[in-house]
Amino acid sequence: MAQIQRRKTYTAVVGGVRVGSDVPIVVQSMTNTDTADIDGTIRQCMALARAGSELVRVTVNNDAAAEAVPHIVDGLDRLGVPVPIIGDFHYNGHILLKKYPACARTLAKYRINPGNVSIGKKDDNNFRAMIEVAIENDKPVRIGVNWGSLDQSLLTRLMDANSKLGEPKDARDVTMEAMVQSALRSADLAVSYGMKPEQIILSAKVSGVQDLIDVYRELARRCEYPLHLGLTEAGMGAKGIVSSTAALGVVMQEGIGDTIRVSLTPAPNGDRTEEVTVAQQILQSMGIRSFTPQVTACPGCGRTTSTFFQEMAEQIQGYLRDQMPIWKTSYSGVEEMKVAVMGCIVNGPGESKHSNIGISLPGTFEDPKAPVYVDGRLMLTLKGDHIVAEFIKIVDNYVDSHYAAKEKQLVTIGG
Repeated sequence: MAQIQRRKTYTAVVGGVRVGSDVPIVVQSMTNTDTADIDGTIRQCMALARAGSELVRVTVNNDAAAEAVPHIVDGLDRLGVPVPIIGDFHYNGHILLKKYPACARTLAKYRINPGNVSIGKKDDNNFRAMIEVAIENDKPVRIGVNWGSLDQSLLTRLMDANSKLGEPKDARDVTMEAMVQSALRSADLAVSYGMKPEQIILSAKVSGVQDLIDVYRELARRCEYPLHLGLTEAGMGAKGIVSSTAALGVVMQEGIGDTIRVSLTPAPNGDRTEEVTVAQQILQSMGIRSFTPQVTACPGCGRTTSTFFQEMAEQIQGYLRDQMPIWKTSYSGVEEMKVAVMGCIVNGPGESKHSNIGISLPGTFEDPKAPVYVDGRLMLTLKGDHIVAEFIKIVDNYVDSHYAAKEKQLVTIGG
């Protein structure tokens, strides 16, 4: 797997999950349930965690939500899903954290938006109150600047200063600078109040690809805090996926980023876990982390008038993802397995040979047979109506024989 040189940062600990340059980039997500709905929020947190979200954030916006947090954390623990829960605070976090100490204790991290507390107003008392609660409970914080709720007094000062320059900068560039300064100034204030630098994570959320790239490059250049990456309001479907991939891919390739979230707008009644799957796929496609075996499949052309190879590719990818919760507890390294499902003779055999296991299905007018390659060598040829089931059995056997069971590893070491 390719190695990308990460920028050196402090290492924060969020509910037992380490965040920083000396550990792999962490995937996180956020619920969209009413946090006061304890059962519904537990179900969604559990679904996100089981999909692979290593940190889950919940909205804490009122008394009912703050009261619900300890019950949500306890419920997840009882179900055997001890995923760290992060509290997302705006406007009234200083009140809720003080009023509900059980909420403050059970959250793994607090997310504070400096533009939505007292930063930039006549004093910083509200921000300071939240930091003091974090220090008292030994909790890390994410200081999350958002261009939709930026400190307006800071932005106004920078805009005024810019207008007096002989060659004023573009307003967009001044806004990006205001975001960086807001994040760094807030972090400096937190440290001055007694917070350890290694308990601070920063983010600067924007909704434009080039804006994200520019603001995070500058933020990374000017601090050693871990950075949380993600477009805010990325959008729905292909737009959200492509935009997030384009933005995160550039900065992560430059070694920037320690946690990521893909903020997709789900379709009505859509699956919230899609954002977790996309975040994992971005990391795996870039060779940064591996989560599940990957299926290579051709796009199809005039040689592949049958849809069978497409249906098979979909079935195999679904099977591999469904098996991963079982495999990852028993086998080491199986998430790096590569499988090819190809549709004709042009690239089918060659691509199959480059995978751990590959099958080349017959294209239009080709002989009705499907050669299977294992580790680059022709193993056998499948025919008939049970190709998918037979190929899945070959995959299962390969996993069992090539990825040592963890119990077997222990026996070998002990012996």
